[in-house]
Amino acid sequence: MSAAAVEYPRDVPGRNLLDEAERLSGMLPGYRVEIIGGEITVTPPPDGPHGDALSDLMLPFYAAGLHGQTSRVIQALGIWLPDGPFDYAIPDLTIVDADYRDHHIRANCYDPAVFRLVLEVTSNNIGNDLKTKVAAYAIAKVPVYVIVNRMKQRIHVLTDPIANEYDHHRVYAPGEHIALPESIGAEVTLDVAAILTTGRL
Repeated sequence: MSAAAVEYPRDVPGRNLLDEAERLSGMLPGYRVEIIGGEITVTPPPDGPHGDALSDLMLPFYAAGLHGQTSRVIQALGIWLPDGPFDYAIPDLTIVDADYRDHHIRANCYDPAVFRLVLEVTSNNIGNDLKTKVAAYAIAKVPVYVIVNRMKQRIHVLTDPIANEYDHHRVYAPGEHIALPESIGAEVTLDVAAILTTGRL
């Protein structure tokens, strides 16, 4: 899955980036259209192992009780980003406060304050996940950002956002287990090898 960035001209009368993103979404069913850093990014539909890894990742969150009365585990939930007038992203998986519906902003996107964790599973868009989205999620003050790096067979856990980066960035290899920060609302441990094996390209 490769992501292509397209910047729509800002001087077209009566149109803006959000209008163009919505137009592209209608033209490209199944594609993920986001606006990050003032650029529209279009990502093709994911492959089967990508979705399989996401399904496996949801299980420990469910087992920990994170999909309940105080928080919810949701795929492809839009987060409105504060670093541009129309910026938003659609992470593969999120953990959000249960009252997220009360914090709708625009275009099916929600206030970043309700996001406890965002998670991305990479495909060919690895640069977007490891660079562009790191800055975007840090600026939005998302406390925990997890990246399942299928290309390098590693899982990245970024915590403690400061300005446009995360203060802590730890990379885990197969054979290790990840204890996610309890700030997400529960104790959750991820088996790196199991996740990477399921999502293998």
